Amino acid sequence: MINSRIKQASTTPSKLKINTLTQFRTSIFQSQPYHSHHRSHKPTSKSSPERPHKPTKNLLRKPIPLFANLKQIQDPDETISLFHDYQQTGFKHDYPTYSCLIYKLAKSRDFKGVEILLGYLKTYYIRCQEKVFIGLIQHYEKAQLVDKAIELFHNMGSFNCTRSVQSFNALLNVLVENGRFDDANEMLRNCSKMGIWLNVVSFNIIIKMWLEKGDWELARQVFDEIIEREIEPTVVTYNCQIGFLCKKGDVEGAKSLFQDMVRKGKKPNAVSYALLMEGLSSLGKYKEAKKLMFDMEYQGCKLKIVNYGVLMTDLLKRGDIGEANSLLVEMKKRHIKPDVPFS
Repeated sequence: MINSRIKQASTTPSKLKINTLTQFRTSIFQSQPYHSHHRSHKPTSKSSPERPHKPTKNLLRKPIPLFANLKQIQDPDETISLFHDYQQTGFKHDYPTYSCLIYKLAKSRDFKGVEILLGYLKTYYIRCQEKVFIGLIQHYEKAQLVDKAIELFHNMGSFNCTRSVQSFNALLNVLVENGRFDDANEMLRNCSKMGIWLNVVSFNIIIKMWLEKGDWELARQVFDEIIEREIEPTVVTYNCQIGFLCKKGDVEGAKSLFQDMVRKGKKPNAVSYALLMEGLSSLGKYKEAKKLMFDMEYQGCKLKIVNYGVLMTDLLKRGDIGEANSLLVEMKKRHIKPDVPFS
């Protein structure tokens, strides 16, 4: 089933929208060039002698018992104890050890243990990769600790780790998902000072932010700016707009955007079709929604549970148990299991 998170915001005066858009475009689009980075490759010397084959490091490396033991432990306190036990034997914990432990503790929401490990990272000057902080930012969001995610992002430099647009986008998305639009706008205003150059994922999140506020005009302005700058929109760029229009009941507008996506060479995915199906179902056009499933197969898009879910939800709302059972039989033939039990 599709659970749209788009919320309707109260309509603001047109003069305020124009000022907001002008400030937004001035601070972001006019000051933020879109960068793509290419790695430079050094030419290899043709005269370098051929060396005899040696066993790779992976073949010589012995498995570390710590990681095997970690998989067996469920209690977060035991995880920290195991960390100290290995430390007392002279075992030197490196970045892979810390990242593994941090992920495990964050997943179990033992953020006190996470803080202990982060303190060790600083104490022993362990060089960290950005990936562990991105994962931790996302776990903070799941635990509704948005302020901790903000704090971690701003303190990444103290962990001997350089921030990039990837961690910037992770936090930006957390802020938008939690309705922290003022904080998100502040990040966007200061991205140049942080040395962050926005990419298409950043713009997708910005579009989602305006749609969350119910402002189609500003969301569309951001989309048009992306096209003007010759930045390639993704399927996600289109899907969030299609979903918004369908939710508003403008299925024809959503179809037009869907066709525009196809014309520009972007292949719709199962979610793209599911959004349109949901829009059609909300207008009582079940047969037309189901027909889209044949269209997507014809276009080479594999049917997913999300597509059947839209139809099943509509059938159960209308009390059409017979058609719902037929749909379940079809799902069984395609080896697609329902995501919720039906009786």
